[in-house]
Order: sequence, then structure tokens, then C-alpha cells
Amino acid sequence: MFYSLRSRLMLVFSILLIVPFTAVVFILSKESEMLIQSSIETSTLQTIDQFASHAGTLLTQIEDTGKQVLSSRITQDWITTGLNDESSPGELYYAKTQLRGFFSSYAVNNSNILSISTFRSESGGIWTQDRGYLDSSWYKQYRDSNVRWTQAHRDSDQSDDSMRVVDVNSLVIPLVQLQSLSNVGLIKINYPTNLLRDDIDKIRFGESGKAFLLTEGGLSVLNQNLEGNEKVLSEGIAYVKANLGGQTSGIFPLRQKDKEYLLFYRKLPVQNWIILGEVPKAELYATITQTKETLLYASFVLLIIVISVALWLSTGITKPLSAMARAMRQVKYGRFDLALKDMPKTKVKASHSEVDYVASVFEQMTHRLKYLIETEFETNLRRKNAEYKALLLQINPHFYNNTLEIISGLAAMKREDLVMDATEALAKMMRYSLKLDTDLVRVSEELGYIRDYLFILKLRHEDNLIVDISQDPAADSLQITKFILQPLVENAVKYSLEKGGAAKIFLSSSLRGECLFLTVQDNGIGMPQELIQSVLADTELKSGVGILSDKGNSIGLRNVLSRCRLYYGDLFEVVLESEEGAGTAITLKLPLIRS
Repeated sequence: MFYSLRSRLMLVFSILLIVPFTAVVFILSKESEMLIQSSIETSTLQTIDQFASHAGTLLTQIEDTGKQVLSSRITQDWITTGLNDESSPGELYYAKTQLRGFFSSYAVNNSNILSISTFRSESGGIWTQDRGYLDSSWYKQYRDSNVRWTQAHRDSDQSDDSMRVVDVNSLVIPLVQLQSLSNVGLIKINYPTNLLRDDIDKIRFGESGKAFLLTEGGLSVLNQNLEGNEKVLSEGIAYVKANLGGQTSGIFPLRQKDKEYLLFYRKLPVQNWIILGEVPKAELYATITQTKETLLYASFVLLIIVISVALWLSTGITKPLSAMARAMRQVKYGRFDLALKDMPKTKVKASHSEVDYVASVFEQMTHRLKYLIETEFETNLRRKNAEYKALLLQINPHFYNNTLEIISGLAAMKREDLVMDATEALAKMMRYSLKLDTDLVRVSEELGYIRDYLFILKLRHEDNLIVDISQDPAADSLQITKFILQPLVENAVKYSLEKGGAAKIFLSSSLRGECLFLTVQDNGIGMPQELIQSVLADTELKSGVGILSDKGNSIGLRNVLSRCRLYYGDLFEVVLESEEGAGTAITLKLPLIRS
């Protein structure tokens, strides 16, 4: 009974599935929890960094505007006229009118700026001539603490009443006569608070988590509502100052009473501002909890299904195998018609399992039928396909090893900003290489793959790699066999860099008559004539044995030429021109395949 196929299948399924399954589910749940947690934290930090980048760009533009306004001829003429005791009232009025027109025009033409004002202690603001600004909070902060970037407020010194009721933030800079460097007042660049507040209010973490733009003292820069969050934010800022002074961004936990929070921060050092996001930890990781519960439930259901399938397979497999075993006995003696007719009725002795019996009968049957199925055409076709697949598989390990070394080099150089771009390019290439449904691709797809590959190499070698790609649009839709350009480009870069100096690579596709020409040219060390003749001789063979053996040098070139010879046959031609010390040019001449 133990030798029956059903008994052994049930035993194997019980050992290999039921016992390890629980361990696998536990490991996957822990790993998925760590991955999701890391993904959530990274995504949240990226969101804050995006806002910080947006705010930094805006504030840089505001600061540039202040410099341009200060250095403007109109502004300097107004300052000079005011300092000149001999200036007439008409001259003073004309200079002020010119300055007002300049400020209004500048604000109208710049969507990020609401208004521009100047203030002088003796005359007040340029629009209202009111010296009440001396009592304003923003001026006191500027005067006492040199705070140039103000918090949200309303400015009464405006050219229009509608502007006086709009919340603004400002950049305050000294009003200086550039010739004498005399400080005669200040310039105030106002920009709408909503430019930043609308964007930061859209940032959400979990259900109630928010982000705030704060001063070092914990005050809201954008007049955001801090009600209910004051204590968490103040403790968070204190923690950042005390423990994270040298870091510009990061994550840290904060426990308050019985509730645990996660705080995300990003410093804007130029303005002495801090972007601080807070969210209850349970809300942020609610997805992880749901995922774990779902995974455990799905695992339990899947375990039941697997056990049921195992039982079904053990029964479903043994029944047809028993029928095949009965039929094989007739096939063993060449009685094919009788085997087909009597298959459901034939009975066999159950001294061994059905698999053992079928295997022994199939072995004998194979010898009897060998001369019927091994025709010359099928044999040649199978051999040719096997050789082609072997050649294709030879490329992938060689290529990905080199590419991963490039990415490893970037990481070793601490080029974190480029590792993501390089990884994305590698992912696109992997998706391309794993597309196994066809051996033919469009020329444009192959060249796109090469561009991603060269992008990674360019990150590694920078100015030492110069690439020129000439792509004929008429050839883009033509079909070529996959992976025939990458080994050639890889060798071109490698041997050009070995020579020293900059590696110059030229790649072109062109349609001439009824042929497609693909050319890869470099300025590398070149190839001796003996090696060229050896490579061409190997690829003239009708089988791929030459390339599959370990030749040592030029394996990429031999691989490509052998694959093209196998695929295109006598319609394929290659032109290999090389001069030692000057470089190599390889041109593949392929027949047109349009679909």
C-alpha cells in the first residue's frame, strides 16, 4: 500500500507543504511589515522634501528679486535724489513716481510677488508715507534679531486696499546706496502666504497627520492653525535642536502620555525654518496592521486550498497514470490500435507504483518509436534552437554582472542621488531582457535598451565616455534579433577606456536599399588581424560550438556574430575593420524583417 503513488504523494505534500508553510508565512509577514514600514517612511520624507524643494525655489526667486530691485537704476536714482539736499520737490516727486511705477510693473509681471515696498525712517513707506511700520512685529524682529524672512502678516503699506487684507510673507533687505554703501532704510518683498500654505496643507499622513512650517521658536510661518498640536510640535522642535543639529532631515519617534507619534522634519537653513510633520504612529502604520491580518487570513485559506489540491492531485494523477500504464503494455508490443481501444479496460498488477511502471514502459517504447519521430528536419531544428538559446543565455549573466558593478561603484562613491536613476535604468533594461515571448524586437526598442545601458556607463565614467548615436527613423520599426548591440557596445567602451583618455563611441542605424546596417565604432586599442580572422572563422560555422567553447577574448563579439549567423543564415554579413591603437568599427548587415 505504501508503494502506491497516491500514498507517497500525500506523504510528500504533508511534509513539504504543511510543515514549512507556517514558517514561510511568518517570515513573509515580518518581511512585508519591514518593507511597508520603510516604504511609508521613505514616501513621507520624499513628500516633505518635495515641498521643501518647492519652497526653496520660490524663496530663492524672491531673494533674487530683492537683489534686482536694489541694484535697479530706478531704485538707486530715488535713493540718490532723496539724499541730495539740493533736490527740488519736483525731482523728489518724479523719482518717487518712477519708483512706484517700477515696483507695480515688477509685481504685475511676477506671479509669485504680491507687492514691493521701501521704507525710510524719515518718510515711512513709499505707498502710504506712514511710519507706523516701526511698531510692526516684522520690523521689530528684523531690527532686533535680523530676521529677514517674516512670518505671515498683513501689510498696510500697499498700493491697493485689496492687498491690505491679504496675508503675506516677506523678505526684508537693507536699502543701500551702492555707491556710498549708505543704509537709508529697507526693501520689503511681499509674496502671498497662500503660495506655500495651500501646498503644505495638502500634505497628509494617515488620517490626522499634518505638516507645518515653523520658525526655530515654534511659531507658524504661514499662519497655520496649530491648535491641538502645540505641545507635540514644541517638543519636536526642542528634540531636533538638542539631538539632530547636524542633520537637515529625518524621522524620530516622540511619546506623549499614552500616545506615540512619529515626527518628520526638514530644515530650511537659509530662512531658519523647519518643516515638521506629525502623525500618530498607529495611524501611519494602519496599512501594515491590515496587511498582516489580510496575509494571515489569506495564508490560512491558501493552506486549506493547498491541502485540498494535494488530495485532488494525488487522486487525479494516479488514475490517468494507471490508464496509461495499461495502454503502454499494448504499445510495448506495437499494438497501438488495441492500446487505444482497450485503455479503459486494461488491468495491470499493482506490484509497483504507476510511475515506475510507466517509466519502464516509456523507455522501451521510446526505442521502438525513435525512428518515427527523429526526422532529420526535427533534429536540425531542435539543435539550432538549443544553440540559439544557449548563446542568448550567455549574454545575460555577463551583462548584469558588469551593470551591477557599475551601480555598486556609484554607491561606494556615495552618489546616492544617482543610485536611484541608475537603478531605474537597470530596471527598464531588466524588463526588456525578461520579455521572452519573442526573439525579435524593433530597432527602436534595442536602441532604447542601449541608451539606458550607456546612461549607466555615463554615470560611472562621466566625461571619460563620449557617445554619439545616429538613429535612422526609417529603420526604427524594422525587426532584429534581440541583444545583438549591447555586447558590441560593451566591448567598445571597455577597450576604449583601456587605451586611456576619453572613450568615443559611435552607434548608428540606417536603411540602405533592402538591407539594415547597424554600426558600432570606437577609438579603442583595436584588434590584431589574427584575432579578426579567428572570430570571423568561428562565426562561419553553421553551429554555435565555436562560441560556446571558452575562447577567452572577444566572447561578446563572437556571441553576437554567431547568433546572427544562426538566425539569419547566409543573408547575414559582417564588416569588421580595426587598426591596433586606433579603434574598431563593426557593421552588421541584416535582411529586412518588417513584422
